[in-house]
Amino acid sequence: MMDELREKAARWQESLANDESQRRETVSGVPLKALYTPLDIEQLDYLRDLGFPGQPPFTRGIHQDMYRGRLWTMRQFAGFGTARHTNERYKFLLSHGETGLSVAFDFPTLYGRDSDDERARGEVGKCGVAVSSLEDMETLFSGIPLDKVSTSMTINGPASVVWALYIATAEKQGVSADKLRGTIQNDILKEYIAQKSWLFPPEPSMRVITDIMAFGAKEVPQWNTISISGYHIREAGSTAAQELAFTLKDGLTYVEAGIAAGLDVDVFAPRLSFFFNSHLDFFEEIAKFRAARRIWAREMKETYKAKNPRSWLLRFHTQTAGCTLTAQQPENNIVRTAFQALAAVLGGTQSLHTNSMDETWALPTEKAVLIALRTQQLIAEETGVASVIDPLGGSYFVESLTYELEKQAYRYFEAIDGMGGMVKAIENGFPQREIADAAYRYQRLVDQGRRTVVGVNKYQLEGEKLEIPLLKIDPEVERSQCERLAQLRKRRDNLKVKKALDDLKDACRSRDNVMYPILEAVRQYATLGETCQAMKDVFGEYREPPMF
Repeated sequence: MMDELREKAARWQESLANDESQRRETVSGVPLKALYTPLDIEQLDYLRDLGFPGQPPFTRGIHQDMYRGRLWTMRQFAGFGTARHTNERYKFLLSHGETGLSVAFDFPTLYGRDSDDERARGEVGKCGVAVSSLEDMETLFSGIPLDKVSTSMTINGPASVVWALYIATAEKQGVSADKLRGTIQNDILKEYIAQKSWLFPPEPSMRVITDIMAFGAKEVPQWNTISISGYHIREAGSTAAQELAFTLKDGLTYVEAGIAAGLDVDVFAPRLSFFFNSHLDFFEEIAKFRAARRIWAREMKETYKAKNPRSWLLRFHTQTAGCTLTAQQPENNIVRTAFQALAAVLGGTQSLHTNSMDETWALPTEKAVLIALRTQQLIAEETGVASVIDPLGGSYFVESLTYELEKQAYRYFEAIDGMGGMVKAIENGFPQREIADAAYRYQRLVDQGRRTVVGVNKYQLEGEKLEIPLLKIDPEVERSQCERLAQLRKRRDNLKVKKALDDLKDACRSRDNVMYPILEAVRQYATLGETCQAMKDVFGEYREPPMF
């Protein structure tokens, strides 16, 4: 039967083979056929490669009932101005059906600097919320019981300190650490590759991460101690295959670091989670998510000998692709986001953030973020796609594309292993150059009109005027934030702060877990900047070498 099919397919294909107009490829450049048949998935072994939802290799989903049992968490990324402003936005979103919180910090916080740091001027509260102390964190979650919500925090270099601020805030509410649920991104390898908000050199950064994993396993057992992030890798311009490969290789590097630090892989691996981008190419994105689950399950089970099935599960949050939004005709972004969100759901995400239409101009207004949240609710409640698990499973095209992305990821794994591992590859600038090349190729296609961006290089509007309202951050935010910080420094017991920071430096010099002295320092109201500086005094600060 397959021979007959092969012969007939070849004959059908003949008329298209030499027609240049029939050439197509994915956004990432994977060549596409006009039609896919059983010939394209001949290598597929159902039980080995797909299995059933909730069973290895989890290609079809990590839960047996997936969204039939519980929908994904709707978690909008939000933060602007002061902690009080953002607290009001959180309450607004929760009152409209959001089911998890996600904190966007401003640039000074992302770099471990206080709002009154000289280098923070002009940036306080602009791209996220300013959090410099336990007092700010208490305000941020005022009236929100931390044992009732899960909170994701997009923070990397200073993740240990910001997490300690959250734990100390919970203590103030009377909530013990073992009741807390959520995620810190804490993915420093991705920072060296793409986002660039690091603090320390790679080696001490990896040591802090293994301390966080050990502390979390013992003290905060329901918390995801790393969200290994492909999102920023994709936003920097990578292809889908590069996002898949570099993200998973980062994750495997953390696993190796944990094992090398003497931790049992089954103690920390169940609390590793992932964060992916959902880009424009609908089917390629779905295939990427499915391939990710399959690769992770295989590597954790076969290479790292994890025995707990929860260590094999790749759980992931997804955000729609901010880099695909356009300043031109911004209402089109609502539609782009809906397609991307649908791909994430069909790919089996565990939580989802949908971008708002105005985000190429500013942080989202209340109306824009509500439309973005409603987009998720429409998918969940009106389209019916949550009723059947992995509805595209078995599609000749989707299965073939899943296999192709998996194959490309393993090619990158081999190249990285040949360089001595991911840390060495990053130090050599390998992933950075691969991403830069991919971004250049994509932009060339857009500039040449070979890749259409509606409203930008096709279907433009003559004399277009911006007609949507924008959120503007009042300059008063920075002044009032600095004033509060100055008052805090006067009120607190500065002798206790100094002792706590000295204890932290001692822990950094030794092999003691740094999380305990960090937590004590923030309880004494040591600020984010002071705590990070104490660690820099021992670990040093990273300076990126020239690579291009």
